[in-house]
Amino acid sequence: MATAILTLRVPEETKAKLDKLAQATHRSKSYLAEEAIARYLDLEAWQVGEIEQAIQEADRGDFASPSDLANLLKKYAG
Repeated sequence: MATAILTLRVPEETKAKLDKLAQATHRSKSYLAEEAIARYLDLEAWQVGEIEQAIQEADRGDFASPSDLANLLKKYAG
């Protein structure tokens, strides 16, 4: 896989935590930072996808009926 250089500024505390984790896990700081960014991007992409899907459902008027909500409330609220 091709790679690219990314330079960024982080608080000193974040850098210290990264240094400590890299030492403890015997991984490079670059590896750990790439892992963290990849996980963050995957999570955010999933969340945006879920929001977009919910907006499409709402635009179609795909809502739970009042009786469905009442049954759900009864089920979980006792």
